[in-house]
Amino acid sequence: MDHLDHPVLELRSVSKHFVTHRAVTDVSLSVERGEFFSLLGPSGCGKTTTLRMVAGFESPTAGEVWLNGARIDHLPPYERSVNTVFQSYALFPHLTVRGNVEFGLRRKRVDGIDTRVTRVAKVLEQVQLNGKESRTIAELSGGERQRVALARSLVLQPDVLLLDEPLSALDPQLRKQVRAELKDLQRRVGVTFLFVTHDQEEALAMSDQIAVMNGGRIEQVGSPEEIYRRPRTKFVASFLGAMNFIDGIGVRPECTRISREGNGRRGRVQRCVFLGAAVQVEARLESGEAVVAQIPANGTGFIEGEAVHLCWDSNDELRFE
Repeated sequence: MDHLDHPVLELRSVSKHFVTHRAVTDVSLSVERGEFFSLLGPSGCGKTTTLRMVAGFESPTAGEVWLNGARIDHLPPYERSVNTVFQSYALFPHLTVRGNVEFGLRRKRVDGIDTRVTRVAKVLEQVQLNGKESRTIAELSGGERQRVALARSLVLQPDVLLLDEPLSALDPQLRKQVRAELKDLQRRVGVTFLFVTHDQEEALAMSDQIAVMNGGRIEQVGSPEEIYRRPRTKFVASFLGAMNFIDGIGVRPECTRISREGNGRRGRVQRCVFLGAAVQVEARLESGEAVVAQIPANGTGFIEGEAVHLCWDSNDELRFE
């Protein structure tokens, strides 16, 4: 069977136990060719350890890693058709943009200067750095440095590109810009991305599929819309955004209506938080439960201590396993 008939990457019941703790427990994943696949979860949930087992920097305690239909967990990193973009980018400050990108080709002994020049030129065009080949790393912006790191990995033509929190070093405004660039690049180049992040907005905006991890295990895998709208567990629901938990059900703040009169549960406003385009009104029900309603910033203002009614549609209720 041709390897194109297989998922490009599979993890089969993979676990990693260290002396002090179990980092990953029984993780199984299937990543299709050309997907932008994200591992999302809080610090210490096992997502980076999972990525390192795919890269070959860690060996699984149990389970198997498969690439293009062949088992690879026994292979050293340099024999795997994957490449890693690290959080710090790990660029060489004494080399130019071209020198940094060409470094991997030299290390892998890609023959022929013409081949190297052609591949470097092509990948620099893909990441929109053509014309900046002779600049040093110090002369580049944060976003440009990230593109150099991407180019250095893409020039090796990996089957899967591994990205470990690559946007975390950027300021918030630049992160949003680079986030869009990264997704556009992935679509243009068509390389499979396995992306690690703790930022739910980042994962929702960029991914085709997301695996939400918690305590070394996968809680749910699905499309961004699926895991946001139909989270299977309370953890997934709350990690993917604000959530009200009332009588064992979950309701998103944006689905919660608040009014001074009408039907619904009675409560009192505790505080209002201005978020720019929206206002979050925090209220406490007569039953003692806290509820947050998110309303447009131009909506009628509520004040602390005011009596209110809160309600939602039944089809917006989330129930968990």
